[in-house]
Parts: sequence; C-alpha cells; structure tokens
Amino acid sequence: MPISKARQRATAKYVKNHYDRLELKVPKGKKEIISEHAKEYDGSLNKFLNRAVDEAIERDKNK
Repeated sequence: MPISKARQRATAKYVKNHYDRLELKVPKGKKEIISEHAKEYDGSLNKFLNRAVDEAIERDKNK
C-alpha cells in the first residue's frame, strides 16, 4: 500500500522537530564497509553511527 501524502508530511514534520541532521564525508568505498558492518552488528547505519559516537564520547570522558 502506498504511503499517503499526509503521512509523508506528518513524518517529515516529526523528523524535523525531533532530530538534527549531520553530514558525514568518508573516502570512496568506506561507506560500503561501514554499512556492511552496521548491518551485521546493529541492523542500521544510523543506529551504528549513533552507538559509535556515544561510545567515543564516553571513552573520551573517562580519560
């Protein structure tokens, strides 16, 4: 079943109000490596990147 235009607008509004966006640039070919790793361990690239950032922040705090 196709998603209605109203549902698309509601989703876009929710995302705009609840999330910040970041752009990450990596060397050619690295995106595929990261994506495959994320699928294997977390299931989603976004979830994996959030976990990686959180772990790095915690590690840096404990130095």
